[in-house]
Amino acid sequence: MPVVADVIVLHNPRCTKSRAALAAADDAGAEVEVVRYLDEPLDSGALRVLLAKLEDPPSALVRRADAKGLGVTLGDLDDTEHVIELLAAHPALMERPVLIRGDRAIIGRPTERAEDFVRS
Repeated sequence: MPVVADVIVLHNPRCTKSRAALAAADDAGAEVEVVRYLDEPLDSGALRVLLAKLEDPPSALVRRADAKGLGVTLGDLDDTEHVIELLAAHPALMERPVLIRGDRAIIGRPTERAEDFVRS
């Protein structure tokens, strides 16, 4: 019988915060499902589900500095549908790590936030 993960981590292995979230989950003894979102990008439906669970505003899911290079304004990020379209087209713009447990999701920055989430 397959093990159901306690936490899903949307992970970028090149990101130190993302690696720290995995380490925190391991330290807490949590079963983790790792989703390398750059290799397996979320489609608009999955992004919509994620944003419904996210305890942060939708705009927080976008790496602002990187989005500016595409001409994205802060006003654009106030529109949830625009955030979904942007991240579906450019998954590298998604802030990481994202941790999901049941009907809750957070952005694991700072690292202590991820640690608290996996222990809760």
